Parts: sequence; structure tokens; C-alpha cells
Amino acid sequence: MKLFVENLNNVDVSLLDLNRGLVGESWLAGLMLTGNLDEQSMICDFGIVKRNVKNWLDEYIDHRLVVPTQMPGLEISQHDELMTVKFPHPLGGEFICSAPEESFCLIDAKEITPATVSVWLAKELQGTVPGDIIDLKVTLNTELIGGAYYHYSHGLKKHDGNCQRIAHGHRSKIEIFIDGARQPELEKSWAKSWKDIYVGSSEDLHNEPSIDGVLHKHYRYTAPQGKFSLTLPSKACYDLKTDTTVEQIANHIAKVLLESGHSVTVKAFEGVGKGAIATYE
Repeated sequence: MKLFVENLNNVDVSLLDLNRGLVGESWLAGLMLTGNLDEQSMICDFGIVKRNVKNWLDEYIDHRLVVPTQMPGLEISQHDELMTVKFPHPLGGEFICSAPEESFCLIDAKEITPATVSVWLAKELQGTVPGDIIDLKVTLNTELIGGAYYHYSHGLKKHDGNCQRIAHGHRSKIEIFIDGARQPELEKSWAKSWKDIYVGSSEDLHNEPSIDGVLHKHYRYTAPQGKFSLTLPSKACYDLKTDTTVEQIANHIAKVLLESGHSVTVKAFEGVGKGAIATYE
């Protein structure tokens, strides 16, 4: 017998990619269990499955930087309470992230894909579900989006929870309305300019070093979980003068698009099914 749970949990992460650099991603996690029936004629109670697996995903992968440890050029080091991950950025120069160890999810693979992460999760989740379980499989799917979307990463130093981690991200759609009319071309343009972007806060920008002749941005801050720093090419960054919450992102985009005599509404998503709306007239 098989038991399945679709869209069990949303997983928002950033990942390192050899060709794209730092990529914000949102996955919909599903589960398939093969097992024998217990005295209740169940493989396992749905409530137990959902709670145990969701808690594990929240604890060990959600809002982390997912790192393929076999990626060419990757360097990982540990100093006191901080882990540092470094690799040659595809735009030139380097990617360097230092943060508490729980900010990272290290996976023994050459690249991070839904397939490689699913295989890793299936192994890690063994034993989290009680019962006579013969096999456990995990699926990771992306939201079906008919319009424009972008992948962004950020960190929220003022957040009490895991959003304070400097490199976590989302795959997010965007909807723009001018005078109440949807603007798909504007949506595409904005999504194109923010493809695989790091949205930083100017108050966290420490300096702008040149590495191998490439201008970089170096962000750093201290949050409740510890010290965080991130360096990557300037071309992969977009700075706001505010915090980088989805509320401020929607607000910023709306202000940029505002023209005299017109109203603008921006519906910015933060991953799947959540976000903020900003309207100016």
C-alpha cells in the first residue's frame, strides 16, 4: 500500500549554482510512503506524517543556503561558530558567505536540483515517520506560474526567526497594475532585471571591494542568531534604502513605476501564496 501527501510544505531556500550563482528558490514538498497497514488499517496517521516531516523540513533545510559540496571550485571552512562558503562566481570574482552553521544545508552532490535534493531528503527523513514503512520518497515541485516571476535572495537582520539568515530566498511571481489594468510586459521586464538577484539593504553594505578586477558588494550584520556576511559581484545585487521585506519590495517597485496622473499597484509575492500589495495614486 502507498500513502501520499501532496504540497505537504513550502520550502524557501537559496542555493548555489555553478552557472547562475546565488539562486532563490521555492519548492512544494510532497511525500509518498510505501508500507504495511497497522491495527487501525493505516500505514500512518496523516496528522503524524505531516507534523513530523514538516517540522524536519523547517528545521534542517527551510530558509537555509543549500550548498552542493561536490561543486567544482567550492571551499568550505569553519572558524569558531562561523562557517564560510566560497566559490568562483559565474559573473567573475567570488561568492563568499560567512554565517552560523545552521544557516547552511550541505548536500553531497555536484549540483542542487529538485532530483538531487529529493534523494537526499528521502535518506534524511528515514525514521521520522512511525509504522511499518518499506519505502519513503520525496517530491519537490515548483509552483505553476502563468506570468512573470523572478528568483531573489535576501536576509532580514531584524527578524526574530530564520529570515535573519543572510542568504535565503524565494521564487516569486509579480503582478503590476497601472490604472487598474494588468501590465504583463512590465512584469516581464522587472522579472528579467531581477533574475537571480540578491536584494540587499544599503544600511548593511559595508564596502565595495574589487576582486579579480570585478566590483563586489560586501554586506554584513549581526542578528540574534549571530554574525552574518556576504560578498558577491555588484551586478548580482540590487540595493534598497530600507529593509528587504516583501512589503518594502512591493513598495519600492510601486514607487519606481509611479507616474504623474496614474495609479500603480504592485502585488509582490514571497515564494508561494503569500506576499504584499502596495498602491500609489
